[in-house]
Amino acid sequence: MANSGAEKLKLYSYWRSSCAHRVRIALALKGLDYEYIPVNLLKGNQFDPDFKKINPMGTVPALVDGDVVINDSFAIIMYLDEKYPEPPLLPRDLHKRAVNFQAMSIVLSGIQPHQNLAVIRYIEEKINTEEKTAWVNNAITKGFTSLEKLLVSCAGKHATGDEIHLADLFLAPQIHGAINRFQINMEPYPTLAKCYESYNDLPAFQNAVPEKQPDAPSTN
Repeated sequence: MANSGAEKLKLYSYWRSSCAHRVRIALALKGLDYEYIPVNLLKGNQFDPDFKKINPMGTVPALVDGDVVINDSFAIIMYLDEKYPEPPLLPRDLHKRAVNFQAMSIVLSGIQPHQNLAVIRYIEEKINTEEKTAWVNNAITKGFTSLEKLLVSCAGKHATGDEIHLADLFLAPQIHGAINRFQINMEPYPTLAKCYESYNDLPAFQNAVPEKQPDAPSTN
């Protein structure tokens, strides 16, 4: 483990959170040992006063590294990449680096917030389930269409070439959720589908999936 001998990292996570999912991938890629601390969003654990001391926003993930506390998934991933630079999550090529940031931004600001639990609960309560579904589908479709156009000319085995980079950490959880939570058809997005299929061969990605987390509901 890259952090052997140091105080173990603590990750406050919820099994189905795509934001926490991408951080779990980063931790696995870096070979970092950490303590998994579940925060049940459905039960409102994120509003517990003790957790709000760690993250006043009441969201996951939150990473505690000794005296350092970081609450945003992108900030956490960049912190880990700078502290533990191998393997690097950003390519040296400036254009490919920019593409990674663009892909990250589309997921981070253009898709995920629109399918956030609080948002879709609000729509369902104030309007109805049908409008909630239409809202989520529209956000994912718009985002995936943009991602497909962005990546089609630079994808290799993975999103921006044959090495895993930042974009892959954001794509994998988003596509996983789109397929398994929202039943999105990936046929219109062959580049994204190919990338997603490539992650099936990578233990760091497979061990981070929601269904394998300690707080995931039992399927027995």
